[in-house]
Amino acid sequence: MPNVKRSKEVPVSKLRWRCDPRRFKFKTTDQLDPCTEILGQERALRAVRLGLDIESEGYNVFVTGLAGTGRDTTVKMMLEELKEGKTPNDICYVNNFKNPDMPTVLYLKAGEGCQFRSEMDDLILTLRKQIPVAFESDEFQQKRQEIINFHREREKEIVKAFEEKVTQAKFALVQLQVGPYTKPEVMPVIDEKPVALDQLEASVASGEFSAEEYEKLKEKYEQFSAELAEVFKETRKIEKETRTKLVALDREVLLPIIKRYIDDIREKFRYDKVEQYLVEVQESILGNIDLFRGKEKEKEQEQNILGMMAAQQGDPFLEYKVNLLVDNCDTKGAPIVFETNPVFKNIFGTIERVWDRLGQWRTDFTKIKAGSFLRANNGYLVLNALDALVEPGVWQGLKRCLKTHTIEIQSFDPFYMFTTSGMKPEAIETKVKVVMIGDPHLYELLYFRDEDFQKIFKVKADFDTVMDNIGKTPVQYAQFIRKLCQQEHLKPFDRTGVAEVVEYAVRLAGRQKKISVKFTQISDLIREASYWAEKERTKSVTAQHVDKALEEKYYRVRKIEDKIQEMIDEGTIMIDTRGKKVGQVNGLSVYNLGDYSFGKPSRITAETSMGRSGIINIEREAKLSGSTHDKGMLILGGYLRGKYAQDKPLTMSASICFEQSYSGVDGDSASSTEVYALLSSLSGLPLRQDIAVTGSVNQKGEVQPIGGVNQKIEGFFDVCRAKGLTGTQGVLIPHLNINDLMLRKDVVEAVKKGRFHIYAVKMIDEGIEILTGVEAGKRRKNGTFRQGTVNHLVDKQLEKLAQGLKKFKEEESKKKEK
Repeated sequence: MPNVKRSKEVPVSKLRWRCDPRRFKFKTTDQLDPCTEILGQERALRAVRLGLDIESEGYNVFVTGLAGTGRDTTVKMMLEELKEGKTPNDICYVNNFKNPDMPTVLYLKAGEGCQFRSEMDDLILTLRKQIPVAFESDEFQQKRQEIINFHREREKEIVKAFEEKVTQAKFALVQLQVGPYTKPEVMPVIDEKPVALDQLEASVASGEFSAEEYEKLKEKYEQFSAELAEVFKETRKIEKETRTKLVALDREVLLPIIKRYIDDIREKFRYDKVEQYLVEVQESILGNIDLFRGKEKEKEQEQNILGMMAAQQGDPFLEYKVNLLVDNCDTKGAPIVFETNPVFKNIFGTIERVWDRLGQWRTDFTKIKAGSFLRANNGYLVLNALDALVEPGVWQGLKRCLKTHTIEIQSFDPFYMFTTSGMKPEAIETKVKVVMIGDPHLYELLYFRDEDFQKIFKVKADFDTVMDNIGKTPVQYAQFIRKLCQQEHLKPFDRTGVAEVVEYAVRLAGRQKKISVKFTQISDLIREASYWAEKERTKSVTAQHVDKALEEKYYRVRKIEDKIQEMIDEGTIMIDTRGKKVGQVNGLSVYNLGDYSFGKPSRITAETSMGRSGIINIEREAKLSGSTHDKGMLILGGYLRGKYAQDKPLTMSASICFEQSYSGVDGDSASSTEVYALLSSLSGLPLRQDIAVTGSVNQKGEVQPIGGVNQKIEGFFDVCRAKGLTGTQGVLIPHLNINDLMLRKDVVEAVKKGRFHIYAVKMIDEGIEILTGVEAGKRRKNGTFRQGTVNHLVDKQLEKLAQGLKKFKEEESKKKEK
C-alpha cells in the first residue's frame, strides 16, 4: 500500500554496529602492549588529579559513579603516581611523668621511632645491670656504711646519755612488747627491779608502798617520759638525715652513669620534645632507684607495693617504655591506605584494656593503638562512603579530624558501658587527603543534608559508564584485553575474539556511537571466553568462544524469560502474531532482573463509548501503574484534544488496559501504542497483530525515543519465531532509536532474509498507516480530513459520539419535563 511504502523500513546495515576484525593489525593480543591508561574517564581523571594536587583545606575527593566503571582501579593508579612525596614521620607515645593520664606524643623522622624505642629499652636494661653493680662496689658500700655508722653513733650517744641520767635517778629504760612491736618505756627501779607505775599504785593502795614516795616517782616518771619523747624525736630526725644523705649518695653515684647513657640517646635524637622527655626520664629513674637495685629488691617491691599499677601489670619499668604508634621505616614516599573495614577503631585507633591482678580493667599509654587515618598521615586514605556512613561514630569523627587537622585517639564507647579511665592522650597533628568512593545518590544526600560535607569534600569525580566509540577505541579495548590476559594468565584473543568483545561493549552502552566502560562485566566475559577456549584446547580465543560465553551466560540467568515464553507458547499469556483486530495492539515491555533484562510483548486493548468519563487508565484505577505511566496517559489525552477537539468537545469514555498484567506497569514507552489502540477503536479499523509497537508520544503527536529497544525487538522476535515466522512480522520503533540498535545476530539475519522487519516512525500518523494499511490523512484548510482516511474516521466517530451524547441528554430532559 502507498502509505506503508512511504514509511521507510530500517536498513539491515543500521540494525547492528559491526567491528570489522580486519581493522586490527595484530594476529593475537600477545603482540600488543598492555593498556596502561584509564579508558573513558577523562572528566573523572581531571577531577581526581585536581583534588589530589591541591593541598589547600577541604580539597578531599568524593568519587561517584556506578560500580564496575573502574573507580577503585583509577584511584589506586593515580595515587601510585603521586606516591613520590615526602615520607611521613614516625609517631610515638611516651609516658607523661607529670600527668600519666595525658601521654605525650613525639614526632621522629621515618625509621627513627623504632631506633628510639630500642634505645630506651636498652637504656633500662643496661641500668638494671649497671646500677646494682654500682651499689655493690666497695667504694659505694664504704661510703654508705660511713654515713650509717656516723648517724648510728649519734643515736647511741643520745640514747646512752639519757640512759645514764635515768639510771642515776634510779629509773630504767626497758622495751615493752605491744602486740608485734616493742615500745621503749621508763620505769622506776624498786629492789633492783623495774616496776610499772600501775603496780606501785596498787601497792600504795594496799599500804605496801609509801604514797609520798609514789608521788615523787610519778613526777620523775612524767619528766623522763617527756625527755624520752624528745630523744626519740631526735633519733627520728637523725634517721631522716641518714636517708637523705643515703639518697644523695645514690644520686651522686648513679647520676654520672645515668647521664652518660641518656646523653648518648640525646645525641642521636636532637628534638626539643625528646630532650624534655629524657630530662623527665632521668629524674624519674633517680626518684625510683629501688626499682633498679636487683631482682631481690624488685620482688620485695612487688610484694610490698601491690597498689602500684606497674606491679599490677607485671612490668615495673612500663613507664619507661616507648609506644611506637606509627612506624614508617619501610614506607617510601606518601603512604596510601585502603581501609576496607572502616569501623571506628580501625580508622581512628583505640585504647585497649586488660584485666589486672585485682580483677579490674586497666589501661596505660602502651595500649594506645593507631588507626588507618593516622597511618595515612601526610598521605592518602581511601574509604567506601556507604561503609563509613553506616558505622557508628565514623562520619562524625572523620569530619572532626578533617576540619581540625588533629586526631585524639579514644575508645569508641557510645553507651559509656566500659569506660575505665580518663586517659586523654595528647592530640596528634594530621594532614590526610581522603578519597571516598560512593554512588551519586549518596553524594547528593550528603551534599544537601550535611552542611560540613561541602566544606571538606570540594571535589567530585564522576565516573561515566560509556565513552565515545571512535577510531582508536577498539584498539584500546584490545590493549585492555591484553592487560587482563597477562595479569590473570588467560589465553590471548585473536582479531575476531577482540571484535566480538568490542561489539558486546557497544551493546552494553546502548548506543552505536558509545562503548561501555563497565569493565567488571567486560572482564567477566573475557575470563569466561578464555575458559571455553581452554576447554576446546585452542591456542587463542576466537569469536566463537566469546559467543559461547555469552550464550552460556544468558542461559544461566534467563529462567524467568523462558518461563514467560512457555506461557505464551501454551496460550496462557495471550499474544497474537497473525491477523488484524480492532482496538487491540501488541505493546512491548522490558523486564529488569538486575543481572539480566529482556523484552516481551503485552496485549493492549482499548474500548470507546459515548460518555464524559474521558480516558480511563485501568492500571491506575487498580493502583498498578507508576507516575511516569500516568503522565503518559495524560499526554495521550492532550494529543487527542489538540488533534480532534478544536471544533467540538471531546466527549467520550475510553478505557485502556494492559491485559494479563498483575504486577504493575510504569514508564511511558507504551503511550504511542495506547494511541494506536484508541484510534483503532474509534475508527473501527483493525490493527495488524504481526507488528509490535513501542515508543512514547508527546502532545504534538511526535514519537519519542525509549529505552531497552534491543531487548523489546528481540523479545517479540522470539515470540514470532516460536509461533512461526510469516515474513510480515516486525516491530515499530521511534526513528530516534535507530542509533541505539545493536540487535542479536539471528535477528539481523532474519531481517536480512526478509522474514522480519523493523520500522522506524517519527509521527503517530506514520505508525497508524503501517498498522492499518490506511492513509492517516492530513487536515485540510477547511479543517476536515479527506474521506476514508484514519483521521477522518476518528474525527467523524468523535463527532457522532458528541452528537449522540447531546441527543441523549435532550431526550432525558424531555422525559424529566413530562
